[in-house]
Amino acid sequence: MDQRQIYQLLCQVRSGAVSPDEAAGRLTAETEPEMRVGNYADIDLHREQRQGMPEVIYGEGKSVEQIAGIAAAMKEKNIPNVMITRLSREKADLLRSYEGLGLEYEAVPHIGFVNRKETEKRGKIAVVAAGTSDLPVAEEAAVTAETYGNFVERVYDVGVAGLHRLLHRLPALEDANVVVAVAGMEGALVSVVGGLVRCPVIGVPTSVGYGANFGGLAALLSMLNSCASGVSIVNIDNGFGAGVLASKINRQSVHE
Repeated sequence: MDQRQIYQLLCQVRSGAVSPDEAAGRLTAETEPEMRVGNYADIDLHREQRQGMPEVIYGEGKSVEQIAGIAAAMKEKNIPNVMITRLSREKADLLRSYEGLGLEYEAVPHIGFVNRKETEKRGKIAVVAAGTSDLPVAEEAAVTAETYGNFVERVYDVGVAGLHRLLHRLPALEDANVVVAVAGMEGALVSVVGGLVRCPVIGVPTSVGYGANFGGLAALLSMLNSCASGVSIVNIDNGFGAGVLASKINRQSVHE
């Protein structure tokens, strides 16, 4: 943490936005690069310092006990907004029973939060979804971006099967610093959005679609072959990755 970051942290303590205990935890973490949890995890305590965002817990494939152990250790270090992605409702229900953990759960994007804090929102990211079936991935991107301090405007159910719906919502995209476009089926929404806006567009193919969609591969290949310039693509159903990338682009725009 450099001098400017320490000064900002102290200002947040003075304004009441950050508690003294949380500030002490952040400063302590500066001297501890990692923390071992049981025999299954090493928490990267310097990730926020390097990348601007703390480590995230990927919930799929981890046991409830492992998730609880990692999240509790991060909370003990006063790391705010500990995100648990790909967290099933069943695991979330079990995690709520852990005393002191204080899990909050967003059901649509399947994201859990521990030590959740309000963040100041700056700049604008637009998250566009082709259909209602794409909302779990779109909301994963939107909630991730909001957690990292971005104002997010949602523009949902505007797929190219009814192009007029997107054109009616075009003013919502024109002042965004970056657009996240989420679509399954043939993934055509990304090319259309890319041809309408001046900001960068992040395409997110989803696994939504019939048999020849091949679990999102058709949408992925379609987006990779987009004729619109200024478009970049993340992996299938990777709303979290799109939200992080959009957040970094938006931060650069706000700083400029």
